[in-house]
Amino acid sequence: MLVIPAIDLKDGQCVRLKQGRMEDSTVFSDDPVSMAGIWAAKGARRLHIVDLNGAFAGTPVNAEIVQAIAARYPDLPIQIGGGIRNLESIQFYLDAGVSYVIIGTAAVKDPDFVRAACLKFPGKIIVGIDAIDGMVATDGWADVSEVLATDLVAKFADYGVEAIVYTDIARDGMLAGPNVELYRHVRELAPSLALQASGGVRDVADIR
Repeated sequence: MLVIPAIDLKDGQCVRLKQGRMEDSTVFSDDPVSMAGIWAAKGARRLHIVDLNGAFAGTPVNAEIVQAIAARYPDLPIQIGGGIRNLESIQFYLDAGVSYVIIGTAAVKDPDFVRAACLKFPGKIIVGIDAIDGMVATDGWADVSEVLATDLVAKFADYGVEAIVYTDIARDGMLAGPNVELYRHVRELAPSLALQASGGVRDVADIR
């Protein structure tokens, strides 16, 4: 198991949202680069970064901060999501030193884009599936689609993605514990894929 700390970026700051609500955010730091250093010093073997503004805008917004983190800590693998909707954005992040790129909204709206990205950047693409009540949410979780999250997991199992990061929106930022049964079910749907379980973790006991 790999424990991956997360940095959510909003307006250049490190924040935590409750259930993805941009208006319900808590600021933890106004220096994301230093925050990444704290995680690196604590022994993090990978860092998960989300460009929240980018997720809503549909294009990277905090890319310069991500670039600065990658430059400062070149030995710390980074995965980035939020607003990545084209191959050019993926290329930019990989050129900046990011290890993995997460495709979320575009995976729902344009699955062929995921396939093209996997072919062009093998081993670098992660699909982000964010769900509430079993349905996939897109565009920074502002819209809930009619796509079942479990259907999407099964769909991308054969696309060549590096991993699936599945976020249970109802638990995200609530510190109420993860939905373990849900993640077990997702694991059964795609046993060959690496699964990253996101949402609700509050302490070491939840991880165990």
